[in-house]
Amino acid sequence: MAHSKVDAPSSAAQPDTAPQIGREVRHWRRSRGMTLGQVGERSGLNAGYLSQIENDKALPSLDALMAIAAAMDVPAAWLLLNSTRPPRVVRASERPSLATPDANGAVTEVDGGTSRDIRVLEVTTPPGARTGEHAHTGDEHHLVLGGRYRLTQGEHTYELGPGDYLAWDASVPHDVENIGDEPGRLLLIYARHARGQDRA
Repeated sequence: MAHSKVDAPSSAAQPDTAPQIGREVRHWRRSRGMTLGQVGERSGLNAGYLSQIENDKALPSLDALMAIAAAMDVPAAWLLLNSTRPPRVVRASERPSLATPDANGAVTEVDGGTSRDIRVLEVTTPPGARTGEHAHTGDEHHLVLGGRYRLTQGEHTYELGPGDYLAWDASVPHDVENIGDEPGRLLLIYARHARGQDRA
């Protein structure tokens, strides 16, 4: 079915926070060996408007974005890649340190607080250290990096060594103890919001 041509909006000025999709539109159009006119014919959009989009002088509506993507046979999300968050890097030397009740232990935030949905901690504990029974919301994941640990939840008790992994529902009271004769290292992962309701 033929589409009616759509002209550019009267004002091409866009907010500073508008996503920049022009580069991706141009990249995929050229990779498909298509001209602006061909994309216009397939999408029903004016070639001049498409040119403005490619030069980030106009921001398409969602309908227009979907039409452009369909015309070039690519997922619409690919056209938004340039506006997504770049990868985050946290150097080991830049990890924030967190308070720990044991003076001989250490906790650093591996993700540096950059993650929106999870928190990743590296915990170092001296021999004999234990958390004591506690609970909080969400699932909790443990990966032993060094030493030996005993993890207890109700009637379930597991002894883990380097490379072993355990996950549990942290709303059920649990305890973690370093049972080795050397400092232990544990990678702890849980939902970022989950530990705000710790309870003894």
